[in-house]
Amino acid sequence: MPQTDPAIDPVDLTARLIRCASVTPADDGAMGVVQQVLAGAGFDCHRVDRGGVANLIARWGPRGHARTFGFNGHVDVVPPGDPAEWSVPPFSAEVRDGMLWGRGAADMKSGVAAFVAAAVDFVRDTPPDGAVIVTITGDEEGDATDGTTAILEAMDRAGERMSVCLVGEPTCPDRMGEMMKIGRRGSLTAWFEAAGVQGHAAYPHRAKNPVTALARLIDRLGSAELDSGTDHFDPSTLAPVTFDTGNPATNVIPATARATVNIRFNDRHTGAVLTRWLEDQSAQVTADTGVTITVRVRVSGEPFLTPPGPLSDLVAAAVQAETGVTPVLSTSGGTSDARFIRAHCPVVEFGLVGATMHKVDERVEVAHVHQLKRIYGRILSDYFAG
Repeated sequence: MPQTDPAIDPVDLTARLIRCASVTPADDGAMGVVQQVLAGAGFDCHRVDRGGVANLIARWGPRGHARTFGFNGHVDVVPPGDPAEWSVPPFSAEVRDGMLWGRGAADMKSGVAAFVAAAVDFVRDTPPDGAVIVTITGDEEGDATDGTTAILEAMDRAGERMSVCLVGEPTCPDRMGEMMKIGRRGSLTAWFEAAGVQGHAAYPHRAKNPVTALARLIDRLGSAELDSGTDHFDPSTLAPVTFDTGNPATNVIPATARATVNIRFNDRHTGAVLTRWLEDQSAQVTADTGVTITVRVRVSGEPFLTPPGPLSDLVAAAVQAETGVTPVLSTSGGTSDARFIRAHCPVVEFGLVGATMHKVDERVEVAHVHQLKRIYGRILSDYFAG
């Protein structure tokens, strides 16, 4: 009888990835691990590294096919912090008490391993009438300027498209299967600088205090109700995150003060509209106080929504079949690379429980990693059967 290749063990593959200390933007061999597995299964692999970031596009099947299922994920991780605070070395990938431990276990080397394993087994066992595309970046946890954006630009140049895409980010807060993401809020950071006139604290009338002016602005912004939410999004939020003068003296009014706010906003807003609002508020306080306040804004992502429909139904049905849990359709949480993919094709996110991501002692249940591979395999089977 002909020999068949053994199924890919997603836990073993996750462990191999965790042992690569791929702290953004370092790769430390992680991309080569997944590339070797995919190429060995007949995927056509192309590296599209840019700006010192490792990126991979792997395709099985004909280019330009009308039915092309895509996966997206990242192998870069956040720094582990002090290794002495960990119960195990952060890049050791130890299995203990039914858990796989290490930086990236939850976010999201297990997700990458699960969809790579599912894709490889699927095309080997039941070659589909269509194509499977796997895209992996090493620049999701960083500035994300040379990661998935570079991948999508390379695909556009090559005339390559995904019909739909699933991002394997951890989406479940506490219980496997409980949540999938059909959109994300936008994210904006604004840096303010107030320029006044330095003076003696005993003679405030001879100075222009940037602290009081900037505090007035930050209070005004923090007290504003941006909206009351939409059908699929929670209310937008504005959080002051820093306030600083760099002034060590207690009897000196400083010349400058700085503050930073972060806004997570829903689809009632755009980054451009919120930027104009921040500029207008700054100008009003400048006019009221005589202290010049300038603002610099960076929009790291606009809000987006993949309306409930065939793609979310497909994923939800597979999750329910494998876990017995019907996932809630959510837009909560931070940003992900789905914000770039949404302009390319319909995109949703589903992955493991993310309770420990970015924390000391990050870990995932071994059983959940196997379960996630089965979910992804069922999604592929149902997609191409349909």
